[in-house]
Amino acid sequence: MRSLAFGRRAALALLPCLGGVPPVRAQAWPAGNLRLMVPFGPGGSTDVMGRLLATGLQRRLGVSVLVENRGGAATSIGTGEAARAAPDGQNWLVTSDSFAVLPALVPNLAFDITQDFAPVTLIATAPNVIAVHPSRPWQNLGDMLSAARGGRLSYASTGNGTTGHLAMTRFAAANGVTLAHAAYRSGGLALNDAVAGHVDMIIGSAALLAPMLAANRLRPIVQLGGARLPALSEVPTSSEAGFPDFLAETWWGVLAPARTPITAINRMLEEIQAIFRDEATAKQVTETQQASLRLDGPEPMRSFLAGQITGWGDVIRTHAIKAD
Repeated sequence: MRSLAFGRRAALALLPCLGGVPPVRAQAWPAGNLRLMVPFGPGGSTDVMGRLLATGLQRRLGVSVLVENRGGAATSIGTGEAARAAPDGQNWLVTSDSFAVLPALVPNLAFDITQDFAPVTLIATAPNVIAVHPSRPWQNLGDMLSAARGGRLSYASTGNGTTGHLAMTRFAAANGVTLAHAAYRSGGLALNDAVAGHVDMIIGSAALLAPMLAANRLRPIVQLGGARLPALSEVPTSSEAGFPDFLAETWWGVLAPARTPITAINRMLEEIQAIFRDEATAKQVTETQQASLRLDGPEPMRSFLAGQITGWGDVIRTHAIKAD
């Protein structure tokens, strides 16, 4: 009997090995600390989004999250580093609308934004706003266009190849006017010269302009999104002003290096959605950044990016725009 019992136990012990290697358990995520690459210097809106995400991830997952700021070369330095990072679910790119213009704006990129990244989600979008110095008489976009037909007007943006610059370039060409572009390396510098009246107007994100609009040091004439922002409820959209194709939105999103496991991407998506739907965080995004939350998944973001890459790429190539 002893021999029979032993034989049964031995046979049971061998059962997991029959039919090949036993199934491997799915690896827990995250497997360690996380890194968020932000291809801008500290302090800008994309850095703010990255740090909101990092704080939420640390709180929810109990791991350290490093926000690595790596600006320069129209964001291609930090973006390239993210493209080369290990696709292990620990490395992520937090970026903005500059991502979509890279292929057309920066020649000979060492990476391909459509092949070397996997979309995770759009966090939020916010319209660009055109505002004028209070000394200028224009009350709306039509007034500004009439003035531009009578003489050369100037505007500030946060740099060559930004969506604000590209939108103004396309608008000027479509309406047969010349607008002199003053490109600045930061939103703060552009804002300072606009407030001082050194340029006629400025195009920038609603968040960038908000403090000066509230202080009446700049006057908004149009917002370039699909709907009016609650904080700018009296300012018409470009469509309402009679220019439906004059659109330009700032956006923020998260991508992973290509070949990152879909399980990790889905988990990160769930965490991002939970973090930015938290009441306090959502309020900071919608009020401080003047943005509308999106938080949809990889496929909607992939479609969105395809439109951005094609549309802005055409403007860059048509007008031979170069990076700063």
